[in-house]
Amino acid sequence: MTFPGELVAFVPSTDLDVSAMFYVDTLGLTLRERTPFALVLDGGGGAPLRVTLVQSVPDAGYTVLGWRSADLDAAVDDLRSRGIEFVDYKGMDQDASSAWTAPDGTRIAWFRDPHGNVLSLHQPA
Repeated sequence: MTFPGELVAFVPSTDLDVSAMFYVDTLGLTLRERTPFALVLDGGGGAPLRVTLVQSVPDAGYTVLGWRSADLDAAVDDLRSRGIEFVDYKGMDQDASSAWTAPDGTRIAWFRDPHGNVLSLHQPA
């Protein structure tokens, strides 16, 4: 059996205006639709990302959304030029791009949206 349908990613927001400034204006994602309850964005490669209005955003403590990048260093430099700050975690050997290298060679760099959601970029080995 094949699972029917297209994957839709969700991320919570307590303020859609702030989220629009971050995801559309800063990250450069395309806004497909805005309702009183959500922003629907092109999350990359045509996959929809639904930024959903909630009363509070709990600190998940893990990555809730991530993007694969062919050139992580260039992507980090670009996002830093747009004001994005990357997270350096204690005990993780992160490089100048704030990227940790997994045992298989995949590199991962983390940053947060204005609501504290942990987002990531990763470059496969």
